[in-house]
Amino acid sequence: MNDSSTQTSTVLARFDGPIVMIGFGSIGKGTMPLIERHLAFDRSKFVVIAPDDRDRGLLDERQIKFMHLAITAENYREVLTPLLTAGPGRGMVVNLSVDTSSVALMELAKDLDAFYIDTVVEPWPGLYTDRNRSISERSNYALREGILDLRRRRPGGVTAVSCCGANPGMVSWMVKQALIDIARDLRIDFAEPQAREDWARLMQRAGVKGIHIAERDTQRARDPKPRGKFVNTWSVEGFIAEGMQPSELGWGTHEKTLPSGGRHHEFGCDAAIYLTRPGAGTRVRSWTPTAQAQHGFLVTHNESISIADYFTLRNSEKVVYRPTCHYAYHPCDDAVLSLHEMAGAQWKPQKEWHILTEDDIVDGVDELGVLLYGHAKNAYWYGSQLSIEETRRLAPHQNATGLQVTSAVLAGIVWMLDNPDRGIVEADEMDFRHCLEIQRPYLGQVAGHYTDWTPLANRGALFPEDTDQSDPWQFANVLVR
Repeated sequence: MNDSSTQTSTVLARFDGPIVMIGFGSIGKGTMPLIERHLAFDRSKFVVIAPDDRDRGLLDERQIKFMHLAITAENYREVLTPLLTAGPGRGMVVNLSVDTSSVALMELAKDLDAFYIDTVVEPWPGLYTDRNRSISERSNYALREGILDLRRRRPGGVTAVSCCGANPGMVSWMVKQALIDIARDLRIDFAEPQAREDWARLMQRAGVKGIHIAERDTQRARDPKPRGKFVNTWSVEGFIAEGMQPSELGWGTHEKTLPSGGRHHEFGCDAAIYLTRPGAGTRVRSWTPTAQAQHGFLVTHNESISIADYFTLRNSEKVVYRPTCHYAYHPCDDAVLSLHEMAGAQWKPQKEWHILTEDDIVDGVDELGVLLYGHAKNAYWYGSQLSIEETRRLAPHQNATGLQVTSAVLAGIVWMLDNPDRGIVEADEMDFRHCLEIQRPYLGQVAGHYTDWTPLANRGALFPEDTDQSDPWQFANVLVR
């Protein structure tokens, strides 16, 4: 493999058609230089559309056209159709926005025979706070079911990649690599799976009970967070939106009882449950290599559902194996303070928001990976340990959190162009080796760590708790009550 300087300057694909990037926030700004490095494209046919023009200077200096407007349910077909059909050949939508319906934009792309990629399933504005909808209908589970319904209605055709950022996205690729590592270290005799059912069977054989998307962000700002301002290392709008959705998790077959407030959905794949409380107010016990044991927020994420669904093993219609899967997120300290402040204000968001740039941050690492637990070697974390210092060396206009996302978008675009007629796909269904190979030069140290930690470690010595001692990995032990 080439050294990182060569890898981060190699053209990986060519695209001659029109490209429309929707959104130019922290992720859009970070994705642009990676596209410039690794994709040969026609600048005259590249358009960025965003409701905020504060960073349009970055586009002007690159001679990239900018349209200062919001994409809405009323205008999206009128605005996007002429841009995506300007030729030659197929167009491409790179959707890095909030408050734009992923299902609507994906269906338009299919109508126009255009490629499509996003980092999250988004609705039109208003869904998350619509009191006329049930908690279940406001969930990520419901949003994902909308994508799956579109795939059933419009099978095949031009490739559209759903949810291809760091998480969801990259972590699905890491789950497969981590599973292979565990199976190898357990001396299981296996061939690398090629089909979905084979992956599920290998995870069952390895004895994996569940998966945490385990993240610790230690990036630290030069200036302390002021009162009344929400500070984060990525989209504040996105974090508040998912934090206010119900906690959601893929529900494994090893679990004995539903947690308090736990509910099954009454439609769809039935791979997940939700809790009748927001993710920003729900904490879970987890582990990452640097922080070791920690409390993270059980914030809803698409991958919690898609991974659990992907690794479901059935005998006829009966589910015989499924891992529990959920996010366990400890954001940067300023974001934790911001969440506490918002919760104390009865979940009313602050009027001022700020995303920490690479210039704001003095030090820190975003440690993002997957913790596969419950097997014979207890638990195994595999992931990216990317510092702000290395991020500055590798790519401009982003912090460590952003680069983990933007490099996954790049990997998704290259894979999509290499596989142009796969229809609608999720990250779990992509070539994990190829995608990680593209992304890895931007991930800092990528490593695997075994740990003997469990959610019962050091519990009950001073304040005895009601725990399930027979199985440390029951969700009842993971949830902080």
